[in-house]
Amino acid sequence: MTTAQYGAITVEPFGDSAVMVTIPHADQAIRRAATVAFRDRFLAHRPHGVLDVVSGLESLLIEFDPLRTALEHVEYAARLVARWAPAPSDRTDGGRAVRTFAIPVVFDHDNGPDLASVAEELGLAPSGVVEAIAESTFTVALLGAAMAPMMDGLKVPGPVRRRAEPRTDVAPGAVMIAGTNAIIQPFPGPTGWRVVGRTPHTIVDISRPDPAAFGTGDIVRFVPVTRDEAEALNAGFPLPTGEGA
Repeated sequence: MTTAQYGAITVEPFGDSAVMVTIPHADQAIRRAATVAFRDRFLAHRPHGVLDVVSGLESLLIEFDPLRTALEHVEYAARLVARWAPAPSDRTDGGRAVRTFAIPVVFDHDNGPDLASVAEELGLAPSGVVEAIAESTFTVALLGAAMAPMMDGLKVPGPVRRRAEPRTDVAPGAVMIAGTNAIIQPFPGPTGWRVVGRTPHTIVDISRPDPAAFGTGDIVRFVPVTRDEAEALNAGFPLPTGEGA
């Protein structure tokens, strides 16, 4: 995918040591696919002085060391990469097939403190929100900060607003929603997403050769379970459907 296909990227300063890259295309699917393609190629040819690339569903924050490079150099590199970033259909993943996961989730007040407020916002009962989440089929759009899987596919009556005041410490395994997306928290940390449940699985294990359970394009279904059922699972690193323990 080239800039001729999705239009010129937008690169804007973000403080003194970062730039925000967006792709202003009218089609959401093209914006998101092009963002993933751009990120992969940019990281494969990381310019001198670039420290990190923080992914969003439709944007990238490129952080750099101002003592080693300059904003205009990072901006130039981003625009250069955009000219020849491959289309999503041209990307390779080493032949990895798309996998499907069934992830158990406990949906209750303790594990999903925002479930009731989301239900009120959507005009549903909490059980109706759980049912809608369970009936949704999610696709991993990208791995965000700390390899958190950011997923498309939430089917609810309307987009879910983020919290006005972010939570400061969300437990690992927290299942969260915002807009029409879902995400699983890999490690303890803050979030503005609405916490509706929690899985007993460990989705990122840095002791493994491949620490992230999910990859881009994988399919995820959330399966409601009780707290007792979750404890009985003795869940560790999740395996795709059809693979043994």
